[in-house]
Formats: sequence, C-alpha cells, structure tokens
Amino acid sequence: MAGGFRVLHLVRPFLGFLPEVQSADRRIPFREKLIYTVISLFIFLVCSQLPLYGIHSTTGADPFYWLRAILASNRGTVMELGITPIVTSGMVMQLLVGSKIIEVDNSVREDRALLNGAQKLLGILIAIGEAVAYVLSGMYGSKGYGLGSGISLFIATNICENIIWKAFSPTTINSGRGAEFEGAVIGLFHLLITRTDKVRALREAFYRQNLPNVTNLLATVLVFLIVIYFQGFRVVLPVRSRNARGQQGSYPIKLFYTSNMPIILHSALITNLYFISQLLYKKFSGNFLVNLLGIWKESEYSGHSIPVGGLAYYVTAPSSLADVVANPFHALFYVVFMLSACALFSKTWIEVSGSSARDVARQLKEQQMVMPGHRESNLERELNRYIPTAAAFGGVCIGALTVLADFMGAIGSGTGILLAVTIIYQYFETFEKERATELGFFGF
Repeated sequence: MAGGFRVLHLVRPFLGFLPEVQSADRRIPFREKLIYTVISLFIFLVCSQLPLYGIHSTTGADPFYWLRAILASNRGTVMELGITPIVTSGMVMQLLVGSKIIEVDNSVREDRALLNGAQKLLGILIAIGEAVAYVLSGMYGSKGYGLGSGISLFIATNICENIIWKAFSPTTINSGRGAEFEGAVIGLFHLLITRTDKVRALREAFYRQNLPNVTNLLATVLVFLIVIYFQGFRVVLPVRSRNARGQQGSYPIKLFYTSNMPIILHSALITNLYFISQLLYKKFSGNFLVNLLGIWKESEYSGHSIPVGGLAYYVTAPSSLADVVANPFHALFYVVFMLSACALFSKTWIEVSGSSARDVARQLKEQQMVMPGHRESNLERELNRYIPTAAAFGGVCIGALTVLADFMGAIGSGTGILLAVTIIYQYFETFEKERATELGFFGF
C-alpha cells in the first residue's frame, strides 16, 4: 500500500493549513481535563446564543426543526450548522474506508494523519456548502484534552438544555386560558398559587395540552432510569494472553453493542425524508405522489410544520396516548418501522465500522489474546454467537425504548432522550475510569 498513487495522497498539500490540536505530550491530570471540558461547554453554549450577523428573519417555518436536537444546532446562531459537517464527513469517510473505496492502513501513522486530514477537509467543504445552501434557499429571509468526545458532549448538552428549559422556563405564553408559564415545574406552582380549585389546578398542570406538563417531565425521568438500567446488560467473554502466562482479561459485549448509532442513522433518514417532503409539498402540494410522500401543515402552537398525512406522517411518533388510541394503524406502522429500522441499521453498522465478529477476532489475534477453552481458529465463530445477536437485539431494544418515550410524551422526543442517556452514561464510565486512575486527587 506504500507504493503508487492513492486518493488520500490528494490531502497532503492541505495538511499544513488544516487546524489541529496537538496531542498531549504528558499525562493530563483529571482536574485539568475537567477544566478543558467545562471551557469547551462554555464556548458551545455561548455560540448557541450568539446571533449570526446580517440575518433578516428567522420567524418562518424551520425545515430543520426535527434535526436540531440530534445535531446540537440552534437556529440563527453561530451554531446554526451544529455538528452536522463533522458528523457527516466522519460517517462518509467511515463508509468509504469500510467499503474499501479508500485504502487506509491504521498501523501506519501517515495514513492515520491523512485520514484525519481528509475528514477535516471534507467537513470544512460541507460546512461551506451548507452555509451557501442556507443563504441561497432564503433560510434567513429573501435572498485529547477534554473528557470524552466533544461531538457527543454537545449533543447531550443540547438535549439536556432543552429538557431543563421546558421544565423550568419562565417564558409566559397565552394559550387561550390566560397567561401560562412554559416550564412544567414553574407552571405547576403558578397554577397552584393562582387557582382557587387546587384539584383542577393539579389536573391542568399534569395534563395540559400544547405546553410541557408534569406528566411529560415524570415520563422523561422514568425513561432515563429504564435506559440506565438496560445499560448494565452485557455478556463478558474471558480472554487471556497467549504469550504472558497468567495474564487474564475480558471482552464485554453490551446489549447496546452499537450504542446510539441506530437512532442517529434512523434520525438522519427521517430528517432527510421530512426535508425533501416539505420542499416538494411547498411547490407541488396538489401532486398525488408528493402527497403520498407527506402532507404538511403549520402548527399554531409550535411555529413549525408538522406532517398530517402520507409516509412522513406514519413514520412520525403519535403525539400522545390518545392519538395512539384514535389512530391505531399509525401507531402500529410507527412501531414496526422504528424497530425494524433500528435492528437493520445496527446490524449494518457493525459491518462498516469495524466492530463485527470478524474484525474483533482479528484485533484480539493481533494483541495475542485467545479465549480459554477455544482454539484460535474458532475465535470468530465464538464471537459470532454473540455480536450479531447483540447488535440486532440491542437495536430493537433501543427502538422499543424510543417508542416508549414517544408514547409516554417524554420531553425532548424519544430519540433525543435515548441519545442523551447513552452519551451521559458513556461520560459516567469515562469519569469512573479517570477517577480510578487518579484516586484521591480530590480527596475522596
């Protein structure tokens, strides 16, 4: 692979101009990692509130409304594009490498540098292309140091910020019953204080429509706890070193083997369907095929378009349990589609991401690790008993939990909550590893 021309060689002239954070040349203490993480979060939150210069208007329907919670973007701010460019470029490069269209030898340092450079360059080009498309489409009116992954951190922060805001928002909204607070908790206390009939006030606080209510908040907490419980399900396979006698280890296969990737891929698919359907419906609303793809109307409360017919409607979660009872076919179609898509995406992802039984067996062999009681030649077959099943069943479980969250009316959508919980749990595991490494650093 060293000789001859390769596609990655085209990136070489740009490496010197691409931004890069130098790898740490020393062990970063836990407290310093925490400081870098907090600084990154602060910058992200500031950018999420810093308006873009020269925007004429952001009051129209937002075609990317359904995508913003997943990709940590905020309309009309510096974080308008969110993490879309870097996530898109990363997934494109991963697919190109996984399908052998681009040849990369991860054991060669230069290849790794070229791959990282190609991902950054593609991300910059995607950002420029998206920015131009946003402006030309009339979107704004007519014409190593931190903890974990920054991308995951921003996704979780954006979702949690949305949940906290809808729980404690002091914004008042006139819903036809007088001024009400948007936040579910503040709304509860406001109703209890201002209404003479306390029982009716409680009923309204728990079940009010078109605004976050206490039932939505409790459902969100319940889903958080259920997902955390399922995170602990795993099969631990014992492994040992073939060379160092007595050196034992383990290879855990989690129930959520592909983590939140099925939900991310499912969200990307649905979001593209929404975007294309809205564009076509705005131009050709009378066309039969366009209506088959999706029929849209403006929501008088949320300020964005919602699907009310066609395929886009059926792949959207029912808005409440009452909607499930009123439209059982819609609910059934949504459940079957969600579970099937998550299982399919999960099984597909292990093949293209290098986490299949074949890839794991090769990695263990390279590390001179074997499974006690099994021949080295049978390692892949043994892993095949667990990994494909964990991927498919884990994808189904992720989809089922998302459906449960949607049906219960959890704040932030089932997809958003699943993403937030899985990312937060990953950070919890990272935190525990760091704390174990530097035990006693803070005096506990």
